[in-house]
Amino acid sequence: MSDGQNFNIAAYLPRMAAQQPDTPAVHFPLPGHGPDKPYLTISYQELNQRSDQIALGLERMGIKEGVRTALMVKPCPDFFALTFALFKVGAVPVLIDPGMGVKNLKTCLGEAQPQAFIGIPQAHIARLILGWGKESIKTLLTVGKRWFWGGQTLTDLLAREDSSQSYAMATSQADSIAAILFTSGSTGVPKGAVYTHGNFLAQVEALKDVYDIRPGEIDLPTFPLFALFAPALGMTSVIPEMDFTRPGQVDPEKIIAAIQRFNATTMFGSPALIRRVGAYGQGQSVKLPSLKRVISAGAPVPANVLESFSSMLGDDVQIFTPYGATESLPVCSVGSHTILSETRFLTDQGQGVCIGHPVASIELKIIKISDDPIPTWSDDLEIKDGQIGEIVVRGPQVTHSYFNRDHSTELAKITDNQGSFYHRMGDVGYRDNQGRIWFCGRKAHRVDTPGERLFTIPCEALFNTHKDIFRTALVGVQKDGATLPVVCVELRPQSVKIDRNKLMGELHALAQSNPLTQTITTFLVHKSFPVDIRHNAKIFREKLAIWAQEQLS
Repeated sequence: MSDGQNFNIAAYLPRMAAQQPDTPAVHFPLPGHGPDKPYLTISYQELNQRSDQIALGLERMGIKEGVRTALMVKPCPDFFALTFALFKVGAVPVLIDPGMGVKNLKTCLGEAQPQAFIGIPQAHIARLILGWGKESIKTLLTVGKRWFWGGQTLTDLLAREDSSQSYAMATSQADSIAAILFTSGSTGVPKGAVYTHGNFLAQVEALKDVYDIRPGEIDLPTFPLFALFAPALGMTSVIPEMDFTRPGQVDPEKIIAAIQRFNATTMFGSPALIRRVGAYGQGQSVKLPSLKRVISAGAPVPANVLESFSSMLGDDVQIFTPYGATESLPVCSVGSHTILSETRFLTDQGQGVCIGHPVASIELKIIKISDDPIPTWSDDLEIKDGQIGEIVVRGPQVTHSYFNRDHSTELAKITDNQGSFYHRMGDVGYRDNQGRIWFCGRKAHRVDTPGERLFTIPCEALFNTHKDIFRTALVGVQKDGATLPVVCVELRPQSVKIDRNKLMGELHALAQSNPLTQTITTFLVHKSFPVDIRHNAKIFREKLAIWAQEQLS
């Protein structure tokens, strides 16, 4: 919904501040322990005023409409205020996950060419030592103590601006660039998806409609970018006490304590976090009656993880597993009731992971698999229901391009004859006879042998049913001039000392039990799979393929 003719995503904040000025926008944990742990609470009115105050200061510094601004600030009250201030002035925040690694960070900042840099002291030190954005960055703002580098501090900026003065927000069109969000780079180099204000508005409306989210609800987001949706949806954000770059190592007690203290109604978590909190909660017989919904994304969520977390929820409450990507979210959604009562059994048989029906605003098609650019759409690209192909989508939440990556844009977009385009998700799957979509893995991870084409998710699911296996990964290894399918195996912690010969025999028997996997004869046990830092769930199969090649050489 636009504010009059202004499509600026930041318009939600003053609107909510007018409608519910005293409602808390953010609860932020302060140092301390125990049930009476202190929190800083900021109301909608206070957050709107603070972002106005920052916007005035940013404009005075030269950070205004169109200025690309790298934002490297940990989740905190000022993360919200700064982000909305950047939107208000019409600047373009460049949001990069700090967990993606030093080399990728430098590449991303080199491509985004930010003219301004807002960061905590550690980010500024890294920027100087590692040469991030040294060709383009001219304006500096430090959130915290500024040392030997130039620029201003946020404290100084706020001291100079009148906290009671409102800011006249920049007018944005639906196709105005709002932000650059970098992908995780789980298959290849991270790419900067160009978000328009229209993309953000469509995302907010889709999330509100699909999950029936209403103003006044309490949200516990364990992924920083999802926290930004809460003010637009009129929710209160409870920032959990955790290291956001390591969701798989979260302290379950702290997450559960925050949910119980503030009666959170919504929670977002990566599969790794859901697994850890669910296992603890089930073991301790914890109940979380305030939650109306849980949302988990980033990778498929195993059924046993959904089961353990569901033990803490009311019978009518679901864990939703939306499908999408940085370039387009949400695309599809399915709930734990459907998964646990029906589709999990088909997944275990090698039929892929059900990701549900496309959301109302998305048009989804399955096309022939190709690694080449497809410049223009043709109806003969589509394949029949039940056949595995490449997933492509069209809709208002789908981003149009990558920043400074024309070749990547060319590979990912298909222009249609309606002046629009389809985005190639980079995933493969199929549509069943009920119109539901089934995910079968990344297109780049398929294994083509001399006799057949194997897809990761269907094949791995068969082996994941083994009681001693935590997860598996199908990779292709070169042997005698041909591709050999190899399954890498990560054992459950309690199973690391089992009889490996016995395990191999059982895996061979599993492989022979299904036509999908009968050609797989090689299994390698790996100590701990490399996974992405953002969600701790996406397996880096490219790295495993190199390891497997070394093991078999």
